[in-house]
Amino acid sequence: MTKRCDWVTSDPIYLDYHDREWGVPVHDDGKLFEMIVLDGAQAGLSWLTILKKRHHYRKAFDHFDVERVAQYDANKINELLSDPGIVRNRLKIASAVTNAKAFLQIQKEFGSFDAYIWKFVGGKPRINCWQSVREIPPRTAESDAMSKDLMRRGFKFVGSTICYAFMQAAGLVNDHVVDCFRYQELCK
Repeated sequence: MTKRCDWVTSDPIYLDYHDREWGVPVHDDGKLFEMIVLDGAQAGLSWLTILKKRHHYRKAFDHFDVERVAQYDANKINELLSDPGIVRNRLKIASAVTNAKAFLQIQKEFGSFDAYIWKFVGGKPRINCWQSVREIPPRTAESDAMSKDLMRRGFKFVGSTICYAFMQAAGLVNDHVVDCFRYQELCK
């Protein structure tokens, strides 16, 4: 039987996410923008809820085209608020627009969001050696620094815990437990 991290349920969407995506290093700005938006949308909700809505989020948010999202106006935000396929929270939806604008500024300053965000871990994934999911912290000094800098640049819904979840998902850290089959695969 395949050993996975204990947080994974038997839901096929969750299994697929754990087995194929979670912890895989991401260097594509479009995907990183999607992940920032979805991690912010997840605040206070289960990640499975967001995963089940992710396909619809992609349609609703123009496949996370950061330049298009940065142009959303009050009418578009109101349209999104009536969309049952996403989390209909005005602050979270508005933060996607605010974050898109700040994301574009980072791209302008650093050449890419990838170049900016990976500097928080020295350009390569941090490999942790957790025996149990109970050992995994909800935040770290790196996620604190990332959160503080993103907020300074105008981002919303980027507290340290959200930033650490982003770091885990985007592969900035390998937080698979050591006996999970993905741990060794992602250490290579």
